[in-house]
Amino acid sequence: MTGGDANPGDGPGENARRLILNPTSGDEDHVERVRRLAADYGFRTVETERAGHAVDLARQAAVDGVDQLAACGGDGTVHEVVRGLVAVDALEDVTLCIVPAGTANIAASALGIDGLEEGFTAAMLGETKRLDLGTADGEPFVLSAIAGLPAVASTATSGNLKERLGTFAFVIEGLQTAREFDGLEVAVDAGAGDEDHAWRGEALCLLIGTLRRFVAENEPSNAEDGRLEVTVVDRVPPTDAIAEAVERRFFDRETPHVTTIETSALEVVALEGEPVQFSLDGERREYDRVEIGVRPRALRVCVGAEYATRA
Repeated sequence: MTGGDANPGDGPGENARRLILNPTSGDEDHVERVRRLAADYGFRTVETERAGHAVDLARQAAVDGVDQLAACGGDGTVHEVVRGLVAVDALEDVTLCIVPAGTANIAASALGIDGLEEGFTAAMLGETKRLDLGTADGEPFVLSAIAGLPAVASTATSGNLKERLGTFAFVIEGLQTAREFDGLEVAVDAGAGDEDHAWRGEALCLLIGTLRRFVAENEPSNAEDGRLEVTVVDRVPPTDAIAEAVERRFFDRETPHVTTIETSALEVVALEGEPVQFSLDGERREYDRVEIGVRPRALRVCVGAEYATRA
């Protein structure tokens, strides 16, 4: 069973657009407005009823032959929708649209989409890009795979801090609890071109980005190069980590406790007998050993005018 009703007069030729609406995202005050906008723009609306429901709804949409599938919610909703499309091998057949209604909306922001109406405008008039899709043991992620600090650090950062420090800001937010963090004992092996990179030790966090970038100042998101950006932050006193984050962010300086490489594949292994906790686009996962890779330009997605201009 799915929530929501088809638009009046739906027929075989009018099922090309569908919107998966998470009614509990963000402040939960977007539902009626989204329904009206969806009807105006020709999207049939179905609503999620539980955690994980968007996966099932996306699978069904692909089976039904939907051409454009909009995810309306936060980054977790986007993650579930993409999981559903991957599950039925529909990435070539379905174009993803994002209508942001969550708390952080990092994916939408990276794509140059700010607000509900801009999401619908991008769906109807925006350029379609083919973006890289990360994978962790086969599970897709659109934005990032993060380990080390509590998963909530990736979405708990205040708006003011994000404006001042960009996407690396959530690391600084997480440092507020770093003194209680036991450290992340891992081995990271990555192949980058003709070189292999190996890192082993105790980390504050491990940051792996596709659409999301973590350290470079005002660098446009580039998820079209078939590579992951991997950043390892050594476990150091919080004040040192903050200072190095600022140096990397604002002065583009190499720092001794922050290592960044680009690669298309890496393996992460837990060294202390306990699984490593990851956040995939904000969704919690645990692994003793995980292979992380990228599917180059696998995701068809409508982008906003700002993304199209800077890309």
